[in-house]
Amino acid sequence: MENSEKYAVIGSGSWATALVKILQNSVDCVNWWVREPEIKEAVEKFHHNPIYLSSVEFDINKLFISNDIEEIIDRSTHLLFVVPAAFLNDAIGNLKPEILKNKKVLSAIKGIIPNQNLIIADYFNQQFGVDFQNICIVSGPSHAEEIALEKLTYLTVASQNSEYAESVSKTLACRYVKTSTSDDIYGTEYAAVLKNIYAIAAGVCKGLGYGDNFLAVLISNALQEMERFIAEVHPIDRELTNSCYLGDLMVTAYSQFSRNRTFGAMIGAGYSVKSAQLEMKMIAEGYYATNCIHLINEKYQVDMPIAEAMYNIIYENISPFIEIKILSDRLK
Repeated sequence: MENSEKYAVIGSGSWATALVKILQNSVDCVNWWVREPEIKEAVEKFHHNPIYLSSVEFDINKLFISNDIEEIIDRSTHLLFVVPAAFLNDAIGNLKPEILKNKKVLSAIKGIIPNQNLIIADYFNQQFGVDFQNICIVSGPSHAEEIALEKLTYLTVASQNSEYAESVSKTLACRYVKTSTSDDIYGTEYAAVLKNIYAIAAGVCKGLGYGDNFLAVLISNALQEMERFIAEVHPIDRELTNSCYLGDLMVTAYSQFSRNRTFGAMIGAGYSVKSAQLEMKMIAEGYYATNCIHLINEKYQVDMPIAEAMYNIIYENISPFIEIKILSDRLK
């Protein structure tokens, strides 16, 4: 069922491409900002993103694509941001706050703003003055590659404004996407940040040769660690066994599509952090999240041995073999 709401997707990677595909099921026209002129030209000519999820074919009659972010924002009422967190401020930080006045802001970004150590909702609230009532967080568990194949996927839409969450939820729902809503924007965002760190840990352990038995213990402890941290940062009643928390953690830690797990596996296999980053074509958000969570936790002092182990490996150059051996003695 189509509607006339003016949705924009800001970003051109795999997840942004998948969300454009989803929105074309229900929105009359999707406005799409891409940074790269070659992507704009290829989509207009061949109806595919030539770099990411190139198997996805777009209905060009229901798509307006531009390299001008202000043009896209001006044409839209709902702005769905899917730029990697590490580059979000570079992409929009110089825009005047007034440009987002009366706009609905959605984030499908599973990361945290480096240097500022802000989750995305706080970034838009503090940087642009967007009221939390106008902010929605779109969370998984979801891999863009499976959406491209139209494999059944579940999304959670979180907002302090229940009517807004319900509206977005209905817009994103389609034959291969089921949706639910939540009011826990902080828990949803921090869980999405932390699961990337734990996916790196899972990859490091696989790269070192640890098996599934150990990995199961690692992820069980990761969930407990996540629960301790989120409860300290934003203490409300929540059930972390729900899919937007535990499900997102599991799919990121176990899936072949997980770039954070892949990044960790390369480090465990002997790559340096820098060489692993150069080898990968996509951003591993957990790299930045590891440092941000370390800095945030200096205030809260939550017991986080897995996250700290990743910090020691990635930022202190401690041997993965030694660090995981020490960590293994702390897991239960």
